[in-house]
Amino acid sequence: MTPSTNASAGDPLLAAVRRGVTVYDLGRRLSVGMPQSPNHPAYWHSLPRRHGDMVRSDGGSAANDMITMGTHVGTHIDALAHVSHLGRLHGGADAVEAGQGGRYVELGAHTIAPMVRRGVLLDVPRAIGAGEGCGAGYEITPDDLAATEAAQGTPIGAGDVALVRSGWGRFFDHPDRTVYMGLESGVPGVGEAGATWLAGRRVHAAGADTIAFECLRPGAAHSVLPAHRVLLVEHGVYIIEAMALDELAAAGVHEFTFVLAPLPLFGATGSPVRPLAMIGHG
Repeated sequence: MTPSTNASAGDPLLAAVRRGVTVYDLGRRLSVGMPQSPNHPAYWHSLPRRHGDMVRSDGGSAANDMITMGTHVGTHIDALAHVSHLGRLHGGADAVEAGQGGRYVELGAHTIAPMVRRGVLLDVPRAIGAGEGCGAGYEITPDDLAATEAAQGTPIGAGDVALVRSGWGRFFDHPDRTVYMGLESGVPGVGEAGATWLAGRRVHAAGADTIAFECLRPGAAHSVLPAHRVLLVEHGVYIIEAMALDELAAAGVHEFTFVLAPLPLFGATGSPVRPLAMIGHG
């Protein structure tokens, strides 16, 4: 059935788009050599065909690409199959059995529905007076999250997407990519208690501007990831990592329409994403 013009005109979402929308890109540019977790295959891009390699009879030419990368590289979302605890995935499925055949049929990235939800930016450094950002290895506590929520007047509700800005994202493009990775220095982020606080708000997903979402202690790297256990395994909350949140924070935007569509990678443990924050005009 072809929708009528009148029906389209009456759509409130379409009407909002027609009035104008400001879009903030929350995804990082994918580039060779960008900082990433050492646990995942790096991003690589090549041109197997360049202009001039083959020229058609009419003078036309085309170039094409090939990329390789892990699904947890760059801005990405963790599927519920990504983490297990004591041999169990979210819902109690046996983690080993679930991966038989080389893919996670029940909890893979293809099961993550596209998101169009209320988003809330929790700009923690601004709320707690931490200057440009939280210090290396700083654990963002429930008190920090609650103080930020209160200072902004943006209470988090069930089904929302909560984005936690630590300020560490300013190091993503640092000439020394190991700075953002923070393997020796540590990285600020939500700890187990903060993750429990977010889960208690019944968020649909939680994101951050850091490499692993959660607090990484100096020298500990990814040795333990309790926030992943709490969110992914215990509560079925998706995690979005390596987000670009500084532009949104600089604009003072704390509440918005959040849009995210994962690639439907069948059986995968995660997917690259390009999340958007959208603000309507009037």
